[in-house]
Amino acid sequence: MANRSTGGLVFSTEQGRMCPECRNPVSDCTCRQPQRPEGDGIVRVSRETKGRKGKGVTLITGIPMDEKELKAYAKVLKAKCGTGGTVKEGVVEIQGDQRDVLIPLLEQKGWVVTRSGG
Repeated sequence: MANRSTGGLVFSTEQGRMCPECRNPVSDCTCRQPQRPEGDGIVRVSRETKGRKGKGVTLITGIPMDEKELKAYAKVLKAKCGTGGTVKEGVVEIQGDQRDVLIPLLEQKGWVVTRSGG
């Protein structure tokens, strides 16, 4: 016999798969979205080479956007730099040392931007 206390609607012909916890469609699930802690309001731009076989990347932390907006904004930043990159756990990684290009772009958004690291 099924355990009804943890069960619920798992599929709807109108909306597809449903989240059993918040009862919303999986695409609109509110209970499993990672909650990023609020930062101190400063966007930090740094360069790192650890674990990348000597290849440097520019890291941008503290951007006050949710995950979807952050991925879209990272795409814009990558296009401005003319290089690749990714978003991992709220941190934007852009290939190469792009700090001189990125800092003015981030400041145009009205954020306080600091260069951290070497």
